Amino acid sequence: MIDVDGYRFNVGIIIVNKEGKLFWGKRIHQDAWQFPQGGVRENETPQQALFRELKEEVGLEPSDVRVLGRTEDWIRYDLPKHLIRHHSHPLCIGQKQIWFMLGLEGEGDCINLNAHDRPEFEDWVWVDYWRPVQEVISFKQSVYQQALTELEKSLERFWLSRPPA
Repeated sequence: MIDVDGYRFNVGIIIVNKEGKLFWGKRIHQDAWQFPQGGVRENETPQQALFRELKEEVGLEPSDVRVLGRTEDWIRYDLPKHLIRHHSHPLCIGQKQIWFMLGLEGEGDCINLNAHDRPEFEDWVWVDYWRPVQEVISFKQSVYQQALTELEKSLERFWLSRPPA
């Protein structure tokens, strides 16, 4: 779905493990790393898209995670001019995303990058909280900064709600 301004509806997914590290995925056949993300289909809520994309991209079920928070509003980014497909209709000039922070309930062994017939990622690692802002492609950096800043309080709630070890 693309809105009247040319932005594709999308969800971004930040997965945090029990140590406070974030899932960081390497795009298949590319030297590019990012968080999982994907489009919102017609008649689908952002949360429904979240769980569909979570299964398709990293093989996780809703029971594998806990929703810790989401951005209050859509966060937009523009595509660089060379990535805009000028002959497509409707024209998409960027994405608008609702970002979700998910706490991984189990261990990383439940992550399966080959759960879908067309994998998005070929590798992944756990990284420090702010590292993705520096490593993601430049046109997404401000979105990552905004999402991580807004959702940082969700991470704090995750730690407060965990039973003592």
